[in-house]
Amino acid sequence: MPRSMFGRSLLILLFPVVLLQLVVGLVFIQRHFEKVTTQMARPVAVELNYIAELADSAPTPAAATTLLATFSRPFSMQFKVFPDEILIPEFRRYFYDVSGRALIGSLIEDVTRPISVNLTQNGRNVRVRMQTNKGIVSVVFSRSRVSASNPHQLLVLMIVASILLTVISVLFLRNQVRPIRDLARVSEAFGKGRNEPLRPSGAIEVRRATVSFLAMRKRIERQIEQRTQMLSGVSHDLRTPLTRMKLSLAMMEQNEEIKFLSQDVEDMGRMLDGFLDFARQDSLEDSEAINPATILKKIAADSKRSGHVIDIIFRNETPEQPTIMLHSLAISRAITNLVSNANRFGDKVQISGCLKEDSLTITVEDNGPGIAEADREEAMKPFARLDQSRNQNESGVGLGLSIVVDAARSNGGTLELAKSEELGGLKAILSIPR
Repeated sequence: MPRSMFGRSLLILLFPVVLLQLVVGLVFIQRHFEKVTTQMARPVAVELNYIAELADSAPTPAAATTLLATFSRPFSMQFKVFPDEILIPEFRRYFYDVSGRALIGSLIEDVTRPISVNLTQNGRNVRVRMQTNKGIVSVVFSRSRVSASNPHQLLVLMIVASILLTVISVLFLRNQVRPIRDLARVSEAFGKGRNEPLRPSGAIEVRRATVSFLAMRKRIERQIEQRTQMLSGVSHDLRTPLTRMKLSLAMMEQNEEIKFLSQDVEDMGRMLDGFLDFARQDSLEDSEAINPATILKKIAADSKRSGHVIDIIFRNETPEQPTIMLHSLAISRAITNLVSNANRFGDKVQISGCLKEDSLTITVEDNGPGIAEADREEAMKPFARLDQSRNQNESGVGLGLSIVVDAARSNGGTLELAKSEELGGLKAILSIPR
């Protein structure tokens, strides 16, 4: 069965039509042309028997030739006598000549002596050879006397009509399936974080599904925007009292307690930065065509300025330019988080990227302690705090890997955690479909 809806619909539409035409065509040809040919061949068989008896009654082969010539015009046949020859019965017809098979069978049954029939020497004539006591009598007459005229016209008409109706059906079906394809394409694009235009069209059921999808998309966008605004507003409003607290602590006489309070304020500021990063992940950023290698090189350069050297390996396995539609800020922030975690827990980090025809894969590996297999799923949840988690530090809130997960989902991708076979630490695999 075809996998697409268009292919299956076309098969459901054409299969019974073609099957019906084949059955009707074969039955009609068999019943109509064969029976008509048999009925038309019987009078000709009577004439052939009469001609053979006339040849037998003639005293010599020459007399038989003269006698048969007088019947050539009334019978609309051409006669020729081959004296002293013995007939070897043979029957020739084209394999697709259905009425010819019925004609040969009828002549064999109705002619009372050995005969041979040739329908291939001249398609418009029938050549019959009969054995008589004066030799072989050759009889040539028109094929139209014993067969329904142009039996192939029915097949030609059926084939032409089938092709024409098939083309019309394909064009009509494509117009009916196009709205469903557009809905599937836009839905898939929305799952990858791209907002493409869509206008309801097609049958009423498809229009209702399209309208429902557009309404759902608007609700999701509104919820994302409200959530982003709420988190951003809360984080922004908390910065004002934190700034006042920081200034007040700076103006106080420094002692051990003031030092601890200042550290707490700094930790709270970093937490707010984490909340803001998490909020920005839900912002409706537009996709753009970017080169993944450019992002990786920029992240490596930023890491080098902070004192961490990162090895980069990037492969382009496509014949075209290495570009892909992405939310560049979200992906950059996600890879930066992975690299920051890797630098925090290991002293050797490697980034590898591979762009294929259908996907982009970015892998970040390190030689740190890694995460136990049982804790990997928990580590990717927001606000998860593991004993030795890779998505937090002492002052973190457990949003590092969850930000990466949200960035992957906003681009229709996934994040997978595993153990690095090469470096021995954690391996984070970010997969994004094209």
